Amino acid sequence: MERLKDYIAFDLEFTSFEEDSQIIQVSAVRFKQGQEVAHFDSFVNTDHAIPSFISGLTGITLDQIQAAPKIDTVMNEVKDFVGDLPLIGYNALKSDLPLLKANNLDLDAQYQIDVYEEARNRRDSYLAGSRGLSLQAVANYFKIKGRGHNSLNDARMTALVYEKLLELEENESYLQQANQELIENNPFANLSALFPVDK
Repeated sequence: MERLKDYIAFDLEFTSFEEDSQIIQVSAVRFKQGQEVAHFDSFVNTDHAIPSFISGLTGITLDQIQAAPKIDTVMNEVKDFVGDLPLIGYNALKSDLPLLKANNLDLDAQYQIDVYEEARNRRDSYLAGSRGLSLQAVANYFKIKGRGHNSLNDARMTALVYEKLLELEENESYLQQANQELIENNPFANLSALFPVDK
């Protein structure tokens, strides 16, 4: 997995009315050298009322939505915050990126790493004890604190899960290299060839 030294992790919350999905919160965090250095977070004013189950799930209230800027303003602010930095997300190919594109913000070319896919590929090794592959489950497994279904928390958890996966991968690579050097520097490593074992 590629180590990005300067990147943006992002997440959205949205509500659906019939077949129309509308963004109600957009968040992004900038990580540099493994540490958060800046963040963006905004609610979005929508034309539709928020269903009670969405409000209960996300904690987002009607008052927050009514006081928020319109989607075009928020998209311009997100674009300015992201700039040309690479992006990471958690299963963002499924809904987040298409929703941004539907609102005239195409960030597909900057999307570098899907942390969900990376976690899924490592489920049998690094995540064998995780209770599923939801962002919250993986964050809990790594003891990363944060309440799910709030896009700012989710963006932060995405970045921290990515950093944790990188750390585990780099530790594994270091151990493999150390073991290989130990074998190569062992003066007795090749003596077994002088003492064949009878079969």
